[in-house]
Amino acid sequence: MEERLQKLIAAAGLCSRRTAEAWIQAGEVTVNGAAARLGDRADPERDRIVVKGRPLPGEAEKRYLMLNKPRGYTCSLADPHAAHLVTELVADCGARVYPVGRLDVDSQGLLFLTNDGAFAQALLHPSHEAEKTYHVTVSGLRPESVERLQSLTELDGERIRPARVRLLEEAGGRALLSFTIHEGKKRQIRRMCARAGLAVRRLCRVAEAGIPLGTLREGAWRPLTQEEIETIMGKQG
Repeated sequence: MEERLQKLIAAAGLCSRRTAEAWIQAGEVTVNGAAARLGDRADPERDRIVVKGRPLPGEAEKRYLMLNKPRGYTCSLADPHAAHLVTELVADCGARVYPVGRLDVDSQGLLFLTNDGAFAQALLHPSHEAEKTYHVTVSGLRPESVERLQSLTELDGERIRPARVRLLEEAGGRALLSFTIHEGKKRQIRRMCARAGLAVRRLCRVAEAGIPLGTLREGAWRPLTQEEIETIMGKQG
């Protein structure tokens, strides 16, 4: 049966649909020897689909993982400049999975990995409203800092949606803040804190799409439960 190429590539576990679209646009996908175009469809039982010089593998068994990412690991499948990749931590999961979204190298906490493009889309697409909550240790807190953080609607000329920010505790010149956001612009929370005159000492994602990190130890991973998968996939509706 014919399907859009980006859906077939994602279903084979090579990447997300969004990345597959980028590969198609970059000329890295061919169908029966001809360069593919965005919007093309193909039948994997009839057509020869080649991605980055290799034939498209059959549809992989779907895997859905939660990782407690430590600091010092990069959210990428391949980066020659990275000391460590998050995929090293899940190498024993039995499938080739990729990270959904990102946590910068200096941040830690909850990260989903999968080989299911539809699952990744359910988390990443802005219309699906996947909330992300972070616990952030900062220094330099002032009485007006939380209100200022909540009032930010622009960063470097780019509009952002207001974050929900709460002070959880304060002691010894440091404070623990809770941030809940939807968008996840690049280094958004760190940039927000810089605008408010705060220095970030530790940043940890503790929940995403209603799924908490819980007690999973740092550097460890576990499969998502069927209930957790359905909670996230239901956000596509």
